Amino acid sequence: MTFHSASSRLETLGIVLPTASEPAARYANCVQVNGLLFVSGKGPSGGPKGKLGKDYSTEEGYHFARLAGIEVLAVLQSALGSLDKVKRVVKIQGFVNADPSYEEHHKVLNGCSDLMMDVFGEKGVHARSVLGAASVRDNLPIIIDSIFEVEDN
Repeated sequence: MTFHSASSRLETLGIVLPTASEPAARYANCVQVNGLLFVSGKGPSGGPKGKLGKDYSTEEGYHFARLAGIEVLAVLQSALGSLDKVKRVVKIQGFVNADPSYEEHHKVLNGCSDLMMDVFGEKGVHARSVLGAASVRDNLPIIIDSIFEVEDN
């Protein structure tokens, strides 16, 4: 099946974007500079708290990363008016709240990476990095930081 837009892919995937969450402190949800949109760190909706490898499995972490990716998409939708203005997903960086012995950070971040490719197709292929964190804000299981190339408004 051929999709023509990110909007149609969302519909086909059955994803309804929430209202973009507000920043947790004194910063902007996103900043656009020279055709790049930098989205501040977003965590999963629904309030999960805890560490991967202690409180949650890798499979649960994958789901949380996908939920955090949906939060990122909601910010994009709010900032741009349409996901179809995204030219390319440039970079995804994940901060996994993990037990010190945990080693599957990369599998957790696949939840967000897979979502970006599902929504944006070839434009969703991106560079990425993932780090284990001793702690993150609000004890979220993951926070995702991202960069997108977008159409100039």
